[in-house]
Amino acid sequence: MLSIEQLIQEALSLPSASRALLADKLVESLEFDIDETIQTHWTTTAKKRRDEVRSGTVQPIPGEEALAQVRRLLEQ
Repeated sequence: MLSIEQLIQEALSLPSASRALLADKLVESLEFDIDETIQTHWTTTAKKRRDEVRSGTVQPIPGEEALAQVRRLLEQ
C-alpha cells in the first residue's frame, strides 16, 4: 500500500483533467453536515446566474481574467 506522500506524488503526476476528477471524487467522499437552507439558497443562486448567462443578461469572463482582477484588488 502506498504512503500518503507516495499517493500525493502519484496524484500530482496525473494530467490536470484527471487530477480535477480525482479532487472532485475526494471532496464528494467527505461527510459534511449540510444545512438544507444554505444548500437551497446556493442552488437557487447558481440557477439564477446560469439563466442570466444563457439569456445574455450578463457576460461571463474567463477564469484567468477573473483571478487577475481579484489579485489586483488584493494588492491595493
